[in-house]
Amino acid sequence: MASFLSALVALLSLLQFATAATYSNPIRSPDGSDPFIVYTGGYYYFLTTTWTDVEITRATTLEGLKTGTKKVVYSTSTASRCCNVWSPEVHYINGVWYIYYTAGISADLTGQRINVLTGGATPWDTFTYTGQLFGQWSIDATVLRFTTGNYLVFSCMANSQQCLCIAPLNTPTSLGTVEVLSYPTNAWEQVGAAVNEAPAALYHGGKTMLTYSASYCWTASYQLGLLTWNGGDPMLRASWVKTGPVFSSANGNYGTGSNGFFTSPDGTQIWNVFNADSNSAGACDSTRYTMAEIVNWNSDGTPNFGTAPAKGTVLAGPSGE
Repeated sequence: MASFLSALVALLSLLQFATAATYSNPIRSPDGSDPFIVYTGGYYYFLTTTWTDVEITRATTLEGLKTGTKKVVYSTSTASRCCNVWSPEVHYINGVWYIYYTAGISADLTGQRINVLTGGATPWDTFTYTGQLFGQWSIDATVLRFTTGNYLVFSCMANSQQCLCIAPLNTPTSLGTVEVLSYPTNAWEQVGAAVNEAPAALYHGGKTMLTYSASYCWTASYQLGLLTWNGGDPMLRASWVKTGPVFSSANGNYGTGSNGFFTSPDGTQIWNVFNADSNSAGACDSTRYTMAEIVNWNSDGTPNFGTAPAKGTVLAGPSGE
């Protein structure tokens, strides 16, 4: 009887996998850099770096994003923010969707600044340009949420190093005082160049965390670090505990970083979406592709990101599809 029950459980598990939605990586290749996904209202909304404009793709399944409906939501010929358009993210604040993205001049990367677009009640509504958020070199903005208010976390320059900065969002389109949140002081944050960039907020089991990308993106050592809030003032470096690296190159995927998080359709799972490249030396251009993988959890409540699966591996899709 015990063997029969074991066989039955195994069969049911196989049937569940067979009937569940599946997907394979990459989700986008090429032009899969700096991915961001949010699930809302029955759709996944997917953004990556296009270099020239801000685009959104939507679909009802993760696999469907490969061929989903795509539209340009913003572009401009204004010289100060026409070009080198990077890292768009769409966030819902007080009933409205906002897109935070990086853009600058065409000649070089010295003009990179964080900008914001204001949308409507869904990510598929029309967006309009609202303004520049920080007057100094800044990239890769994300929203960090606390019950006491929201913050913008982004990459900035301080003491000639590329760091993480934080500022209160006084409104969704204006910042308070900017402070440095993290310096790249560890050896694993300094391969090729000392870099902290591409923060992403993660919430689970009462913990508030930030992943971020460390080391130079043109190396295979571009990887994720983790900051965990210890309950103090979110603006203070002492209120965050740094660990890492927590996610690195694996299975032919190099430079696994510049990530974001999204929730499964039924709200029970958190997923990691990130970029990688097949070049074993690392790459930081349009050859990067987008991958997604479920986040698991250790017994102490810390995230277990696992390893990036080999390209083409068929996996169970997010719960609720």
